[in-house]
Order: sequence, then C-alpha cells, then structure tokens
Amino acid sequence: MSELLYESLGKILVIIPTYNEIESLPVIVAAVRKNAPTVHVLVADDNSPDGTGKLADDLALADSQIQVLHRTAKNGLGAAYLAGFAWAKTNGFDVVVEMDADGSHRAVDLPLLLNALVDADAVLGSRWINGGAVVNWPLRRKILSQGGNLYTRLMLSIPLRDATGGFRAYRISALDVMDAQSVQSEGYCFQVDLAWRAVQNHLRIVEVPITFVERELGTSKMDSDIVKEALKRVTIWGIERRKNQIKHLFKK
Repeated sequence: MSELLYESLGKILVIIPTYNEIESLPVIVAAVRKNAPTVHVLVADDNSPDGTGKLADDLALADSQIQVLHRTAKNGLGAAYLAGFAWAKTNGFDVVVEMDADGSHRAVDLPLLLNALVDADAVLGSRWINGGAVVNWPLRRKILSQGGNLYTRLMLSIPLRDATGGFRAYRISALDVMDAQSVQSEGYCFQVDLAWRAVQNHLRIVEVPITFVERELGTSKMDSDIVKEALKRVTIWGIERRKNQIKHLFKK
C-alpha cells in the first residue's frame, strides 16, 4: 500500500554523495533498493581515493536502477547535491531525495518521506519532532543540533523543527522555484539554505519523524568549520531579514 502512494510522484532519484564510503555504500544502496524498489539511485562520488567510485560503477553494472556521477574533486556536500539535482532534471526525474551514504539515514524511513511528498513540495526527515529520535549520539551532539535548530528558528522565523537535517525529498519543480542551483552554502548551512528558500517561496513543507543512527562504518565528515559557516550565514540572513522588515515598516 505504501509503495502505491509515492508511485504517483513519477520518477524518483535518491542521491547519495560519497567520499571514501567504500564500506558503507553497498549496505545503504542495498537497503534503498529493498525498501523502495521502484526508485533509482545516483551515487555522486567526489573522486574517492579509497575506490568508492569503482565500487559504485560495479553496483551500477549489476543493477540498471543505479547510476554513478563521477566528480573530479572533493568539493563539498552542497556542490555534490547540486550536481545531482541538475543530473536528475536533465534525465527526466520528478523527485529527488537527499540521503547520506553512511547509514545514518535509515532506508526503512524512505517510503515515509516519499508518501508525505504526495501532498507536499518538500519533505524533511526530522529528528526533533514527536516520533523522531537519534541513536548513539553523545549529549554534546544533541545540544549542538537542537541548539542550532533553535537559533535558526529564532533568527529566520521559520516553523521547522529540524532545518539542518540531511534526509529530505523535493519535487524538481520546487527546486526550480527555489532557484536551488544558486545556493553556495555547504554542510548544515546548505540544508538550512534550501529549507529557508522553501519557506520564503511559500512551498508546502512537511516534516516527518525519522530515526537518525550515528554512523558505524567510515569516518564522519563533520568538523568545526561546517558549524561556523552555518552560524555565520544564518546570522547574516537573520540580520538582513530584520533590516528588510524595518524598511517595510517605514514605507507604510
């Protein structure tokens, strides 16, 4: 029954960016194909030195619903997703899904996001709404994530509980309205940027609860620079927003 709901969305592409994910990639791809067998998978590899790109090619040879986008250098998560969005549009896909390669985004939750997209333009997998959860996170990570989302809500006045999460689905038409290809942010900030653009363009946004599982294979790409970029950009956007509100008041 759940599969029939999201099949009405058209062609669906799950984009999985990779950089040195040779251990986890076959696990997550197999899980996606099992839990959402009608969707296609695009592995966007940033020239991983550990051979992830070659492994992705082997997976694609064995399964016609798996494709590989080879990128020449490690240019960041945001750039990888933008390249994946462009590839999806060029190849006639109607929906794109952002999904990590490390297993932190559970493929069993994928149909939940896609079914919710039937009546929405964007669906965010949320750790911080009722029913959402995180597994194997230290208290420091929870405080950082919840604090970052609270700061984002206050600065940008957006109603979203998890604007920094990376497990989400968009209609291609929504990305066009948001002018997603002009986004220059990275990491957490890339996700906030897209979410805020969706809010500003009055798109239909839904948050669904997911369980986020801390990675067991490979090495985390999270570092302090990613957090600093997000704080800096959100602060600038928030200040600009308030300046525009003041200007609008004086024009009345």
